[in-house]
Amino acid sequence: MNGTCLEFEIPIRDAISRIRFSPQSNNLLISSWDSSLRLYDVECSQLRLEAPSEAALLDCCFQEESVVFSAGSDGSITRYDLHSGISNRIGNHDDVATCVEYSNETRQVITTGFDKKVIAWDMCRAKPLAFLKNLGAEVESMSLSGFELTVAVGSSVDIYDLRNLERLVQSNESCMDVQIRCVCSIPYSKGYAVGSVDGRVKLEISYPSNSNNMGYVFRCHPKSRDGRHHLVPVNDIAFNPFISGAFVTGDNEGYITAWDAKSRRRLFETFHCEQPSQQHSLLKVKQHHVSNYWDKQEDI
Repeated sequence: MNGTCLEFEIPIRDAISRIRFSPQSNNLLISSWDSSLRLYDVECSQLRLEAPSEAALLDCCFQEESVVFSAGSDGSITRYDLHSGISNRIGNHDDVATCVEYSNETRQVITTGFDKKVIAWDMCRAKPLAFLKNLGAEVESMSLSGFELTVAVGSSVDIYDLRNLERLVQSNESCMDVQIRCVCSIPYSKGYAVGSVDGRVKLEISYPSNSNNMGYVFRCHPKSRDGRHHLVPVNDIAFNPFISGAFVTGDNEGYITAWDAKSRRRLFETFHCEQPSQQHSLLKVKQHHVSNYWDKQEDI
C-alpha cells in the first residue's frame, strides 16, 4: 500500500498518545507524552498550534473545528479554543485521566481515568460536572458511538447508555482471559472490537437489519517472521465507517494491519513506525482518506 509521509520541521519529542482528524478539514490533532497538544495542517505539513501542558497528555478529541479537549497524566481535563489559543481546565480526575471523547448527541465531554471513574462534563453549565460514576476498576480504554459508551475495564467490557449512565446496559465480564488494551465501537452496527495485551482481537457484531450476528477471536500475528509465536499487544483499533467490516489494528511492534471482518481475512500489512513502542494511535478513517485494499488476502 502506498502512503504519504508527513514530515514536520520540529519533531514531536516523545511518544504520541492520540491522533485525530478534525471534523471538517485536514487538520490533525496530536496529543503526546511530551506534554504538548499540537494541531497540524496535513496539506502543507505545517504546525498551526502548539499548546504546552503541565503533564503528559494521554488523549485528545475534537468538539468542533475550533474547540478541542485533552486528558492529562495529572488528571486534568482541559478545553482549548484553537482560534484564540486560550485554554482552561474544566475539571480533574483523582488519578491519571486516560480517555476523553465528545458526544454530539448529549453535548457532553466524557472522560475516564485510573481513579476508576467515568465522568460526564456539561459545557453549557457554570459548573461543568454533570455526572460521576465509580466503575470499581481502572479504565484503560473507552469508545463512543451515538448514545452508546463502551468501556474496557481489566479483561471485561461494559456498555452504558449516555442518557442513563446509572444503568449498565450490557456487561461481558469474561470478554478476554487477559487484560484488554483497547476497545473500539463499530460505527455501522451494534458491537465492538477489543485488542488484548497478548496480541488477540475479539469481535462482537450485531447487525440491526438481519440476524447474522458475528463473534470470534483471532491472533493478529499467528506466526511471526521467524516462525515463532509472539505476544505483541494490540494498542489500537479503528473501523472504516464507509466500508462495512473493514478495520485496522496497530500493534506494539509498529505494524498496521487491515482486516475484513466478514470474510475473516487479512487485507494488507504495513510497517509505519521506527520506534515500535510508540505505535499507540490509529487515525479514524474519513471519507477522503479511504485507501484501496490490496488484492492479496490471507485468512485470519
